[in-house]
Amino acid sequence: MPLPDASAEEQAKIALRRDRLLAALTLIAGIGLVVALPFALKAGAEFFLPVTTALVIAIALVPVLEWLERRRLPAPLAAFLCVILFLGLANIALAAIVVPAVEFFRLLPERISRIRMNIKPVMDLYLSLEKYFDKTAMKLAFGSAKHAATTASQASVPPPSLIELIATSAPAIAIQIFFGTLVVFFFLSGWTRLRRQTITSRASFDGAMATARLIQDLVDDTSAYLGTITVINLSLGMVVAGMLWIIGMPYPLMWGGIVALANYVPYFGPITAALLLGVGGLMTFESPLVALSPAAVMVATHLIESNVVTPLVVGHRLTINPIMILISLSFWSWVWGTAGALLAVPLLIIIQTVMEAAGKPDIAGFLFEKGTLHAAESRPERRRGRGG
Repeated sequence: MPLPDASAEEQAKIALRRDRLLAALTLIAGIGLVVALPFALKAGAEFFLPVTTALVIAIALVPVLEWLERRRLPAPLAAFLCVILFLGLANIALAAIVVPAVEFFRLLPERISRIRMNIKPVMDLYLSLEKYFDKTAMKLAFGSAKHAATTASQASVPPPSLIELIATSAPAIAIQIFFGTLVVFFFLSGWTRLRRQTITSRASFDGAMATARLIQDLVDDTSAYLGTITVINLSLGMVVAGMLWIIGMPYPLMWGGIVALANYVPYFGPITAALLLGVGGLMTFESPLVALSPAAVMVATHLIESNVVTPLVVGHRLTINPIMILISLSFWSWVWGTAGALLAVPLLIIIQTVMEAAGKPDIAGFLFEKGTLHAAESRPERRRGRGG
């Protein structure tokens, strides 16, 4: 009789060790996947960026698709109308920004002298304060500047011009846009069928309800954020354009479009828009105070929007931790550049929604509650029990 008991105890120990080994291997594989995923996304940006952008746009367009389907439009026709609507609005917005911007900044070489005259008081102030700096810091500054100049002078291949850059990158961009458009269309056309199959394929009723709730929350949160932020950004751009028109800034609609587009990137977007408006003001006006007024208009309106309008409109439901926004911005900007910065907040909302529905892994419990720390604490207890 003791042998079967001993055999059962040994089998239980072997099973426990096997389960812990499999759990440890799963944890190690998960950590490796998390570490390798950013580099894979960055290396495969030509594929992952248009797919991710298309999926985010498609999720945001799902409410429009469902509204059209409730009017008894076939799914392919409703998806086609959604794609045409989005492409039309995007092309109008880009044309309103890009065409005047090219015309305006084409005058930059001719306006360099005016910019120098406007910033001359600031440069004089800087030069007057420069003599009070520490000599060691000045040597380091001159050394780094000299090293940068030497590195630039040693470059054998000059940087390409803007026309060459556009000519070389236009075919790849056109292919990516076409590919992303197809992804949006096929995703929307099969959305209703895909959602039904995903829900009905669950083995239990609770699983089906949890899946349906996740899909609905994902669509609601993403579309609500993008729709609300788009309305806020367009309103901000219109207000800025109106105020710039009052002070005599050329191309006010272009600047309003730049402000609206830049405001999609939290924190850094408004700063970039203010700097661009500062350069534009220095190019346009002769008085330094008047030249800085466009940037001041941008800063003032953005402060009102971010501290009063957005909290009242968005509310607490879509409030995101600022630290998570900064982490998401830095991560996706490193992976995909400017496009990643524009996608950072929508992707953060999608990831948070999925994580809240799926549950977070209890890594601390794995390591300490039933891991080495628990085992180390339980050994003396077992020894004392045997000794007693």
